[in-house]
Amino acid sequence: MKKFLFTIFFTLLFSGSAFAQESQPLKILERPTPKLTEEQRKSSIEVQGTITLRVEFLDNGQIGKITPVSSLPYGLTENAIEAAKKIKFEPEKKDGVPIATFKAISYSFKYGWIDESPKDEKAEAVIKRAVENLGGDKYLQVKSQIARGKYHIMRDGALISFQTFVDVIVYPNKERTEFKFNGVKNIQTNTGDEGWVFDGAAQAISEQSKEQIENFKRFQLQTSLDHLLRGSWRGRASLVYVGKREAGVGTRNEVVKLVFAEDFEVEFEFAASDGIPIKARYKRTSPDNEEIKEEDRYAQFVDIQGIKAPFIVDHFSNNVQTSRINYESMEFNKSVADWVFLKPSNAKDLKKDLKF
Repeated sequence: MKKFLFTIFFTLLFSGSAFAQESQPLKILERPTPKLTEEQRKSSIEVQGTITLRVEFLDNGQIGKITPVSSLPYGLTENAIEAAKKIKFEPEKKDGVPIATFKAISYSFKYGWIDESPKDEKAEAVIKRAVENLGGDKYLQVKSQIARGKYHIMRDGALISFQTFVDVIVYPNKERTEFKFNGVKNIQTNTGDEGWVFDGAAQAISEQSKEQIENFKRFQLQTSLDHLLRGSWRGRASLVYVGKREAGVGTRNEVVKLVFAEDFEVEFEFAASDGIPIKARYKRTSPDNEEIKEEDRYAQFVDIQGIKAPFIVDHFSNNVQTSRINYESMEFNKSVADWVFLKPSNAKDLKKDLKF
């Protein structure tokens, strides 16, 4: 009898008809947040509600048909559909075989998109550890920053020139930077979707172009360490744990990535030993359509009022150093008047240096 039972057991085991692999549900890996067009931002959409889409998740890892079940006006449904097309996922599996399936995906809107993407627990843990090591709640409660220092231009590993600067930030999206070189002052100011510049040599004030504003938001705001750690990206991007990357003999950095709806990604590396930020990496396209690898490296963290900040930021393009920011002082949570970011009516108002 026992021999008969064992024969049945092994026959079923190797034929796969018993102990078959369990089914595996659909797993969404990255769910980009829908974007807003320039026109939608300017119109200040006040509608509130939820868009529900019936999305087909194919067995080959691609998105298939998308059908709106409930909609919102002003082009928001179309934005949600475009975001759904970029969802990354692992297909549902039955007995170990990928299969196609449909799933309802919802996007909520209330004065902006509400972040409903699944949280990557490993990535969130890396961010949490970094914040704790930079000051915890004190770091997160910073509302403004006033910094002074020198901006160095590098070529072939050598300093060729530098400018002094004063940088005033009110989080999450107001910044005014004044540069001085040989007594001539230049200013760049950004507030949300608006910006202006002052050319000291020409004594001229002008509005920033749409391209200049978008470049500021993408290559300065979205790539900044504070943007990542203070969570300004939530509702606009997905956070993903990449893994560990070799960083020297016997050392490996933890890597996380922000994935924005506009097909833009930024990787951030943190020291595995203490969680301190090491670098940010991203790509941009030159006017000649050349892909350029950009990298910011953080160094010399200084404790100020219980908050640690990097006083050196080196920038590399295609592995060649092009600049260095060397901070000399930094102050947090000082009062900054609104007029600091407003475009003045004439150049005379910009002659005086900012006083805080």
